[in-house]
Amino acid sequence: MVGDDGTSRRGATRRRLDALPEDLQERLDAVQQSSGESLHLLLEAVLSVGRGLELPQVLRRIVEAAVVLVDAEFGALGVVGEDTRLSQFLPVGLTDEEQRAIGRLPAGHGILGELIRHPEPLRLAELSAHPSSYGFPDRHPPMHSFLGVPIKVRDEVFGTLYLTEKRGGGAFGAEDETVLSTLAVAAGVAIENARLYEEARYRQLWLEANGEIVAGLLPGSLRQGADELQVLRLIVDHALRILSADLGVLALPCEGNALRVVLASGVDAAAHHGLVLPHEGSFIGTALDAGRPLISHDVEHDPRITAGPPRWKGLGPAVAVPMITGERTRGVLLLARLHERHPFTEPETAPLLTFAGQAALAMELAEQRQSAEQLALLEDRDRIARDLHDLAIQRLFATGMTLQSAVRFVDHPEASERLLRAVDDLDETIKIIRSTIFGLRAHDTGRASHGLRMRTVTAVEQAARSLGFTPSLHMEGLIDTDIPADIAEHVVAVLAEALSNATRHAHATAVDVALRVREGTLRLAVTDNGVGMAPDGRRSGLRNLAKRAESLDGTLTVEVPGDGGTRLVWQVPLPLTTA
Repeated sequence: MVGDDGTSRRGATRRRLDALPEDLQERLDAVQQSSGESLHLLLEAVLSVGRGLELPQVLRRIVEAAVVLVDAEFGALGVVGEDTRLSQFLPVGLTDEEQRAIGRLPAGHGILGELIRHPEPLRLAELSAHPSSYGFPDRHPPMHSFLGVPIKVRDEVFGTLYLTEKRGGGAFGAEDETVLSTLAVAAGVAIENARLYEEARYRQLWLEANGEIVAGLLPGSLRQGADELQVLRLIVDHALRILSADLGVLALPCEGNALRVVLASGVDAAAHHGLVLPHEGSFIGTALDAGRPLISHDVEHDPRITAGPPRWKGLGPAVAVPMITGERTRGVLLLARLHERHPFTEPETAPLLTFAGQAALAMELAEQRQSAEQLALLEDRDRIARDLHDLAIQRLFATGMTLQSAVRFVDHPEASERLLRAVDDLDETIKIIRSTIFGLRAHDTGRASHGLRMRTVTAVEQAARSLGFTPSLHMEGLIDTDIPADIAEHVVAVLAEALSNATRHAHATAVDVALRVREGTLRLAVTDNGVGMAPDGRRSGLRNLAKRAESLDGTLTVEVPGDGGTRLVWQVPLPLTTA
């Protein structure tokens, strides 16, 4: 029976060997010849690391199997990054408390760097005796014996297995090196399979996300300014989900050669929304100039960030990708993970450039739609202006003349008074219509830059670039005829400051501007749904607006609407005009 069981076990082992790649079979045969007892344990380790499909799971199994195979107390797997330094370090044998005491994980110096520079097996009885060794960090456990072997994927070095402290106090032997080198070959096969699975999975996820984004960009889907923001938010949320990121931000160029975060989702999103980043000396600005995805293993301490205050606190791995459409780069999409999480890999980020282009396409389509709507609006204004001038004013004027001529036939004083009041009302109505026609036709006569109506529209449109959405605008009364030029200058300045405050401090998603002239009073109100006025915030801008109002015998009030946010009301009297 014993013989039968042994024969059965050997037969099962042979079948498992036949299913493995040829070069790996040769290494296992060599191990069997040198030490048959090690083969079964090694084969189980090889099959164990090959079971997983998720790359992080595969890497963890590799280092755990290595520790068991060569009877080491400590083990680690270091993944080599693009800069030939360790982009990822997975230790085994250290407690969480010991890892916290050691601090940041190694980047690839000393003995670890030696194996990166010379990817060949390295076996040492005493670590400190090697010329490349320069000691351990404070509170690091003592380590003496060492064995390291490279892991290659398609003849390229993927990383290195590091084993220390042979149990029992001895040194690692030649058999340990052979066994670990064989495991490294199996690890390369398992890593390649995990990568292929990862690429296929990510490709499917990106295709599904692209399909949803494209559906949102189809004609008829983008109907309002809010829809553009909705599509951009959808892009950020999809990228967050697919790449398992903790924070996603979308930054657009703004005034002063800077970039403003117009969308933020994930951890500390409120702190990042509205953040203004310098173009020069920022990770996002570097990606904008590079025109390709940039990966950082520790964005909080990234050496490319040289300007501005500290930011990205608590975040580690990050990738920033420019949003490109045609020859134009419209902004940057950044995704980040918390410290100690695994870095972004090439299979993960490869589709990001195309995906970020969807965001740029959404913005371009929104601009084209806005231009088409603006053209249609201007054409409609021309038609309305012609109709008002050619039909409405002439008929109102004729009606007024008829009423005036009828007054002399009315003997009752009260009836006569009512007729004259009606004539005055018609005159006032004609003034209002003429003012409206003036505003509608200003763009045709070259006076668009001088009319307060058009200057107000321009100020709102300029603010939309920084806000990330277009504020709503309401205008009422004889704005271009009853407001003197000096007061109009004040209005433009006050509006610009109010919109700037909403952009920089309010973190608002909606802003309403109302400019009204009624009964000899000008009233400008700017309302947002942001975070409100900070008790300890700067007030210099508001003091300047108040002084402008006081110089015109007016007032400035800052209110808090019932549903939150801020309402700024700037109100001044207008000089009397003669008919």
